[in-house]
This record gives sequence, structure tokens and C-alpha cells, in this order.
Amino acid sequence: MIYLAPVQGITDRIYRNLFPLYFKGVDIAIAPFISSVKKMKPENNLLREFYPDKNTGIPTIPQIMSSNPDDFTRLANALYDIGCGTVNWNLGCPFRMVVKKGRGAGMLCYPDRIESFLEKTMPAIKPKISIKLRIGLTYPAEVLELIPIFNRFELEELIIHPRTGEQMYEGKVDLDIFEQCLNLSKHRVVYNGDIDSLEKLEMLTKRFASVDRWMIGRGLIGNPFLAEKIKFNTEKPYNEKIKIIRAFHDQLFTEYSKILSGPSHITNKMKEIWTYMGSFFENGDKIRKRINKTHHRDNYVDIVNKIFHEAQIVQT
Repeated sequence: MIYLAPVQGITDRIYRNLFPLYFKGVDIAIAPFISSVKKMKPENNLLREFYPDKNTGIPTIPQIMSSNPDDFTRLANALYDIGCGTVNWNLGCPFRMVVKKGRGAGMLCYPDRIESFLEKTMPAIKPKISIKLRIGLTYPAEVLELIPIFNRFELEELIIHPRTGEQMYEGKVDLDIFEQCLNLSKHRVVYNGDIDSLEKLEMLTKRFASVDRWMIGRGLIGNPFLAEKIKFNTEKPYNEKIKIIRAFHDQLFTEYSKILSGPSHITNKMKEIWTYMGSFFENGDKIRKRINKTHHRDNYVDIVNKIFHEAQIVQT
């Protein structure tokens, strides 16, 4: 199975709904995290994003960012009541403001807090719970203290990114630590991190034969045909890919335009997407720079038209 990783600001409901209309191979998505709050109203906007009638694309598991078991339980149960059978607990976000608050990867160096959180949460929670985590905040071996704790509870799965929080998305993934986690865990383990080609996945599959679930984030957003190539070993001609990406882009632009107002809101949103999507093109760095210089809708549309036109000319 292939999971679409949660990428804040990118893989939102609109993106997830449109993605399978153009690209194949993704089975499930973890949504970008939502933070638990003390007061949860039925009409809360956080919940609206996960109503079944609003989620018609990739089957999606909501992800919750929380260090408070009561707040987490309240939000998780509210999500269950609108149809979400599983929620994911974020123990992997490496961003400084999150870590400073002792959430995300900031909890990884406190096994006692994680144990206490699960002891309070598990008896009170309605949905199943999975956990997405890194191998530590500062030291890779921190995760080895956590696996025995996780083994005490009925978890759906562990999604492990074999970097520390301090590494962010730089440096090498620690496959030796991941292998130790795999050997220690009684739960199903999903691999997450740096899968950007069929060859990379084949290497990982050869080493970790028991793993059959793979989460891809940046590699899949940058090359949305990657899951299709992995699953079906098929490759479309470049020109056809450009046409598909153009159609996907245009529908994203249309849908975001319906909810974003102001001359720069829509362009700022699309700039985020081009941060990753630009890498699909041979001159991706130059394209991103051209996109980033746009500030108004009409200017953005003009530049995008030129970019796609040039991309097709290069291959003819």
C-alpha cells in the first residue's frame, strides 16, 4: 500500500480530492495535523474538513497534534462521530514552535509523558489510533525506549520516519535504527522517508521484506506519477504527463479560487504547491523563481501558461 504523507499547506482536502482524478496508485492519506483544543463545538471548522461528503478523493485519516490526553480524546471522539474510524497521533513534527511546546517530535525524549498519554487516552477513545513518529528528537536511539511502551497498547500501526526531529528533512535516514524498530515492534510498521523513485523503494523493499506499506510525501508531490510507476510499473510519455499536470493544476487553481479572496491569496497558495511540483520539470529551480516573483492572479496565470507551453515545446 502507498500512503500520501501529510504535508502542511499542501495535502489539504481539495488536493486530496482532486489527486486521484489524475494520478493512480495512492491507497490512503494522512491529513496534515489539526491541533486539539479544550472546547470542541459540533460546528467546528476542524471537523467540517472531514465530513464524508467533503472527502471524495483519497481515503483519509485525520492527524491530531496534542500533548494533552483529554483534549486529544475529545477531538478524536468528535471525529469518530462524523465517520472517522481511525485517527493518527503526531509524534513527528520537527518544527521549532511545535517542539518548544512539547508536542510532535518534542515529546519523543519524554517516554513517561508518552506512556501517561496513552494510558489516559486508550480507554476513553472511540476510534482506532495510529502513531506517526520520528526516531528521536536529538538522538536516533530515543525511539528504542518507546517501542516497548507502544507494544503495551492496541495501536493500529506505527508510521516511522527514520530521522530525528533536529535533522528536519536533511541528512541521511537511519535505516539501522528503523530495522531495530521493525524487529522490536509488535505492531504493523509503515516506512516513511525519502522515497523519490522506484529504485529507492526497491532497495528498501529488499532490505525490509516484512514491510508492505510505504508513505511518500515530497517525492510524490514532486512527481505525482510515482505511485503509479511503483504499483503498475508503467510510464506515460513526458508530453502526456505535462498535459495531466496542467489539468490538475488548473482544477486546483479553480477550486482554491472559490475559497481564497484577495489579489495575492491564491498566488501564495499556488506558490506552496510549486515548491514541490516545480521539481517535476527539468528546469525546476528557474520555474520556482519565476513563480515566486508573481504577486497577482493575472500575472501568475500568464507565467504558468508560458511555463507549460515551454515544457511541451522542449519535448517536441
